[in-house]
Amino acid sequence: MDALYHRLLVADFPACYRFYRSVLTPLTGAALVKGTPDGPYATWDLDGQAVLSLFDRGLLAAAVGTAAPPAEPPASAAQDDTMLVFRVEDVGQAFDLCLRHGAGPVVGPTDRPEWGPGLRTAHLRDPEGRLIELQSY
Repeated sequence: MDALYHRLLVADFPACYRFYRSVLTPLTGAALVKGTPDGPYATWDLDGQAVLSLFDRGLLAAAVGTAAPPAEPPASAAQDDTMLVFRVEDVGQAFDLCLRHGAGPVVGPTDRPEWGPGLRTAHLRDPEGRLIELQSY
């Protein structure tokens, strides 16, 4: 049984699929177990446990009755509400891997002693703009 994992609701399924297919195994060791670029669903597991899945945003919106976007964006739209965090061996190598596969840079590899001893991070965005933190410590 999968106790807890993230499911990203994506509008551009093929772009997000290609990005996560290219970076999840090197970053986490998770392997694609279901899905194709055509969607609407894909999932990656590690040791029989789900790590991340993608699901077509439009299909879920139709299923739960929220297909029409709100007239006004939420007040929190100016800042990120969530972030995926991957603990990696080498932040610089992981950052370069993500950039090669379509991520957008936010902040390159940076030592963060004020956040914790030996902590190093980098921040980038996936093809739909979701914030990702790569960290080592």
